[in-house]
Amino acid sequence: MPVIVTHGSAQHTDHALHVVDPEFTALPLRALADAALSVARAAGAEHADLRVHRTITQSLRLRDGRVQSVEDGTETGFAVRVIVDGTWGFASHAQLTPDTAAAVATEAVHVARALRTLNRERVVLAPEPAYPDATWVSDYVTDPFTVATADKVALLGDWSRRLLDADGVDHATANCLQVKEQTFYADLADSTITQQRVRLHPELEATSVDAAAGTFETMRTLAPPVGRGWEYLAGASTATGNVAAAGWGWDAELAEIPGLLAEKIAAPSVGAGPTDLVIDPTNLWLTIHESIGHATEYDRAIGYEAAYAGTSFATPDLLGTLRYGTPLMHVTADRTEPHGLASVGYDDDAVAAQRWDLVRDGTLVGYQLDRVFAPRLGLDRSNGCSYADSAHHVPIQRMANVSLQPDPDTDTSTADLISRVENGIYVVGDKSWSIDMQRYNFQFTGQRFFRIRDGRLDGQVRDVAYQATTTDFWGSMEAVGGPSTWRLGGAFNCGKAQPGQVAAVSHGCPSALFRGVNVLNTRTEGGR
Repeated sequence: MPVIVTHGSAQHTDHALHVVDPEFTALPLRALADAALSVARAAGAEHADLRVHRTITQSLRLRDGRVQSVEDGTETGFAVRVIVDGTWGFASHAQLTPDTAAAVATEAVHVARALRTLNRERVVLAPEPAYPDATWVSDYVTDPFTVATADKVALLGDWSRRLLDADGVDHATANCLQVKEQTFYADLADSTITQQRVRLHPELEATSVDAAAGTFETMRTLAPPVGRGWEYLAGASTATGNVAAAGWGWDAELAEIPGLLAEKIAAPSVGAGPTDLVIDPTNLWLTIHESIGHATEYDRAIGYEAAYAGTSFATPDLLGTLRYGTPLMHVTADRTEPHGLASVGYDDDAVAAQRWDLVRDGTLVGYQLDRVFAPRLGLDRSNGCSYADSAHHVPIQRMANVSLQPDPDTDTSTADLISRVENGIYVVGDKSWSIDMQRYNFQFTGQRFFRIRDGRLDGQVRDVAYQATTTDFWGSMEAVGGPSTWRLGGAFNCGKAQPGQVAAVSHGCPSALFRGVNVLNTRTEGGR
């Protein structure tokens, strides 16, 4: 019988050990800003900003211990935004010279003037203090781009062989995506901000094949993507000396996966119907992302964003009255969360990172928004949700780290929650999901499902999905775990906008108990 998931909480802070890479600060950042902003000022722009954006990536992929691919990439460019006569203009380029910056600023002004006749509402930005000479670097110990690729491959290869050496494992894959993102921002209000953040996403998966039946089954690690460095894999000490918090229990999980996979293959199929669920943070983070994170993006709520993944049922006329869930439900948005994938010092509108409530006591009380949308909601200040994934994309409103808070009064454990269930399922790990265009009707599956009988785990079941509407689901939440059960999940690939942009975002949550959620048998639903 597997132990209940108890990997360490992400609720702590390390001290950043790094400065922005000199290779980035050596670029002609100030000269580009001076050239672009002087042109915008001369053209009478009410607002203008220049953003230099450099993204360095490495992707490692191994199959059965052998390297499939090693891909390295660097994208560098700059963008100029202007507001002329109440209308946005935007242009970008890859050539980092002052002459090019001046020409790009001129083009951005021309774009704004060309679009003026189509603009039905003047752009008004919420005020924000200036931040001259500000610098922010994310918390990490070992920059993954300073670690030799051969050493990274060797570690992933060793982990792959551990899985392959186990009985019943026919194949093993190992992947690790690493990103270093650097930005320089300057505007007419005298903000000049330089930032650097590091993130990575490791993942291993074991596969068992039944050649006679022509079927296979998989089991993968639960380790989430994080805003950390290579210490997350190698277990290096953090600045505070906390090895456990820096890394993940890789040895323990890799040893556990083959047995869990074998048990999953032999597990009985689930019975459909209303079922009590205890949902682990490794699964619940994705439900939060889809049913709360996207639903509380203000541009979706007002119908401004609709083409990519739809709008939202949580419209502004319901602010302060919509019963999102039970009174236990306290959801925050946070751009300052330690090691969060959406954590920054300042957003792409030069707004300082903040933390605020989206749902409090089960009621919708807030949205995620930027400097354009804040005045439309009657707010005096943006909460800092502007982001572009490239110099060649316009900053748009993107998701903060949206998290369900634990029980502040009692440190209820996952085992405590399970003990309250007579007949139910413990859900662990994310897998597939489906949600409608208003973020309301959804269906989620997972990696591992354990039957709960008389308050104890009693083996795995399979073919499980849970289905509900957003408000019914969160309205069935009877209890949440305490701080010891809380931790971050997340994704690198949250998509939005046209042209499409991708952002990384984390979601923290405790374990939680839900009563009478509709469980589907995916095999039956699939006609098998």
